[in-house]
Amino acid sequence: MHNHEPFIGELNRRHLSGDERDALLAALSRSMAMLEFAADGTLLDANDNFLRLLGYRRDELVGQHHSMLCDATYTTTGHYQQFWQHLRSGEIISGTLQRIRADGSTLWLEAICSPILDDNGQLQKVISVAADITAHIDDSRQTHSVLNALNRSLSVVELSAEGIILNANSNYLKTMEYLADELIGKPHSTLCYDDYANSPEYAAFWRDVCNGRFFSGRFLRRARNGRAVWWEATYSLVLDAHGNPEKVICIGTDVTYRVTREVSDREHLHLLSLGINETDNAVIITDDQNRIVFHNIGFTRMLGFQARQVIGERPHELFADHPSFVRSIERCHDELLQGRSFHTEELIHDMHDQPLWMSAVVNPILDASGKLINAVCVMTDITNTKVHEVLQYRVLNAMARDSSLTEQMNLLCEEVERVAPEVVASILRVDEQGKLHTLAGPSLPDFYNRALDGIPAGPSVGACGTAAFLGEPVVCSDIENDPRWADYKHLALPNGLRACWSTPVKSSDGKVIGTFAFYFREPRTPSAFHQLLVDAGLHLCALAIEREASRARIHQLAFYDSLTGLPNRSLLLVQAGQAIAAAERSRGTVAVMFIDLDRFKQVNDSLGHQAGDELLRTVATRLQSQARRSDIVGRLSGDEFVVVFTQYDSNHLAEVVKRVQEKLSQPCHINGTLLNPSASIGVAMFPDNGNDIETLLHRADIAMYQAKAVNRGRHSFFSDEMNSLAQERLALESALRDALRGGDFELHYQPQIHLQDNHLHGVEALARWQHPQLGNVSPGRFIPIAEECGLIGELGKWALEEACFQLSDWRRRGIKVPSVSVNLSATNFHDLELPQFLTSLLQRYSLSPSDLTIEITETVLMDTNPSTNQTIAAVDALGVPLAMDDFGTGYSSLGYLRKLPVSELKLDQSFVRDMAKDAAVSALTNAVIRIGESLKLTVVAEGVEDIDQYELLIQQGCDVAQGYYFSRPLSADDLENWIRDFMAGKSSYYSGKS
Repeated sequence: MHNHEPFIGELNRRHLSGDERDALLAALSRSMAMLEFAADGTLLDANDNFLRLLGYRRDELVGQHHSMLCDATYTTTGHYQQFWQHLRSGEIISGTLQRIRADGSTLWLEAICSPILDDNGQLQKVISVAADITAHIDDSRQTHSVLNALNRSLSVVELSAEGIILNANSNYLKTMEYLADELIGKPHSTLCYDDYANSPEYAAFWRDVCNGRFFSGRFLRRARNGRAVWWEATYSLVLDAHGNPEKVICIGTDVTYRVTREVSDREHLHLLSLGINETDNAVIITDDQNRIVFHNIGFTRMLGFQARQVIGERPHELFADHPSFVRSIERCHDELLQGRSFHTEELIHDMHDQPLWMSAVVNPILDASGKLINAVCVMTDITNTKVHEVLQYRVLNAMARDSSLTEQMNLLCEEVERVAPEVVASILRVDEQGKLHTLAGPSLPDFYNRALDGIPAGPSVGACGTAAFLGEPVVCSDIENDPRWADYKHLALPNGLRACWSTPVKSSDGKVIGTFAFYFREPRTPSAFHQLLVDAGLHLCALAIEREASRARIHQLAFYDSLTGLPNRSLLLVQAGQAIAAAERSRGTVAVMFIDLDRFKQVNDSLGHQAGDELLRTVATRLQSQARRSDIVGRLSGDEFVVVFTQYDSNHLAEVVKRVQEKLSQPCHINGTLLNPSASIGVAMFPDNGNDIETLLHRADIAMYQAKAVNRGRHSFFSDEMNSLAQERLALESALRDALRGGDFELHYQPQIHLQDNHLHGVEALARWQHPQLGNVSPGRFIPIAEECGLIGELGKWALEEACFQLSDWRRRGIKVPSVSVNLSATNFHDLELPQFLTSLLQRYSLSPSDLTIEITETVLMDTNPSTNQTIAAVDALGVPLAMDDFGTGYSSLGYLRKLPVSELKLDQSFVRDMAKDAAVSALTNAVIRIGESLKLTVVAEGVEDIDQYELLIQQGCDVAQGYYFSRPLSADDLENWIRDFMAGKSSYYSGKS
């Protein structure tokens, strides 16, 4: 809208009815220019007068937006938006409008815009009636051209002598963000911030203005939204004809941006000054003659030079005593003359001759012709970083090459001495006993290093021994007169060592593992630079020493048993393999002894794992005492040990093995308990039994199992027959797995008879295995294998399900079998899901808990697995009876009887077999029957084979019996026939036949 108001003059707003507006439009349409546009600004129609004035055809206007008739800058202002707001609120707007002709020229119209509202008060359309007054506007401009120019370029506000705002031009209103009617009539203080408007200063200002004082300057004012506005303005008093104050005219320009920029520039310069002077970096600026014209405070802090020593000097003159740095400065100036930047890192010395590493970056400042006029140099103290970098480079490379700890520490000492030639460096290691051992001291005499090796740390053991003892740095500035050196100065002084500073090297857990020492050739204390070297070196010393210890620990863990300290399987195989290779070259022999402790699990279970560990350490010590230096003693796992005899005399090997066995079987006290350990030993020999250690170990293991099978505490030498048995056992294990999955097992059932009334008590289910190739495999063969290879649990569950199915089938077909008993192993009771499995079986086959009896042996009762007792209690809670099988054969069964919920005792057949021949045995069986009677337990005698046993059991009051005298175990079909005969009184035992 250029700089003109969108409406000049007063806005007339009044409300008309719809009929009045229609009449007015009809009357004016013939003489005035008329335009009709919609609420969204779309032009709907225009009469001929309007089209003629603006030079458009009707089709060029209709459908276009109203804004096309206005100046583009005006449509983006708030005034244009206010124009529409008034129309939408139903107000008639009259005034002077500026519009744009089709040819782009400006047209001024005196117009009335009437809004048409619907019944809900919403704007539907607008009808504008206008007359062309362009000529009058042009005359007014010509007349007031000077005033218009001022009005357009400056902001003007008129105030009364009392400070009331009388008028304000558009520039002022726009800047202060007010409409005229919001500001006119308000006091001038409205434009000021409260703290100033209420101050005596403001009152004095206004009083002076009214007294005719001319004010010119910058004034802070407050815009409508609270924004600060700076005015560069003049306040002038206007007098009336009588010389009295009439009004005050303020003419000014908005200089907010300029003031803000000046403040920002001042802040920037202040921050720039802080940045240059408060930085730790040193900054100098030189002129075209390479003379220093400026330096910051950091230059003085870093190098110690004062302004009088620096300004006007050339850089190389400050460091004339350091030729290498002077050469760098000269090289730098040559680069700057070529317009190139320069960077260097140098070890220099400050004004006090203290060393520091400095990184310098120098940038040239060139004039328009490319001539050097200034250079800016920024120097950074990188001493700390550089010390670490220089020391670490060679040491870490040595670590990467996997060099020895001694080489790594010597490299560190050499680097320290290169950087600080006044230092003689030394590194000692402190062992577990607190003794010192030389790791590095390349510049110390050999005899001095040897003299320190093995000295125990203490409070008066020189600097290093004291530092290691106290765990803190020790400075001995004068060795000759320091009491801590009284016993050792005779070693140091003849070699020119006059002072020593030693710092303890600590591991990550705070333990002293070494010392890092600086010797000096004159009495003195260390400098800050020396402290940097030590700080960097300590980290490397700790890293290297701990790394070496970790490697030794890893080697120990990888190749040695952590409990006994013996070689583990990995190292044993390597060492034994080397021994076999040596024997093969020399045509010698090697014997491998495989040792397994007997009943070791019972020691763990009864005395605890700590006692078991102590027994293993005792065995390891005894084995080492029996081995020669050339022999190899190792621990494979658990309670299994191996001894490899090299270069043995085959004629005396049996004696050696026997001697080892006797040594192992000697009594020992473990946790206050006297134990009599024993071991089963198997022996295999190279080359007779194998050509490699794995084969020999395997065959020695086979021989050990053979010895254990005969009796514990024995030894056995491997033979081919053992290998065949082992192969057979392996084949049997594989066949057993196939049989379980292929359904080759079946149950046979042996009747149990009530002796007092000759009724069927129940049947015991016994697993049978008929293999296509192996034939009938007895339980005595496959049960132990199932236990060893982990299949006994699966076999037990199969027997439970098969027995329940068979009992259910008999019941369904009317065959009266009172109950069935099934043997389970200790492994079954490790399974916490066993009670749920039993519940599901009983429900599936419609059986009650009392229909099933589970037989357990004393191995179950003595089992220490935490799940066992919990599972037994849960099975008892189901109501399933428990029977103790093989009662009387173990030494602990009586102790468990009072605690466990068994309802039957099964008298082992070993007692029944001899009871009719041996009075002592008969007395034992009678005792067992009396125990059962007193505890209200049913006693079942196993293995009854003849009428004498039968009648004696009846006399002693035994409840139930089973055995060949009644029937062998029978298949399910054969048992049905037996039951029919039994019920008819035709069984062999019933007819009196033996």
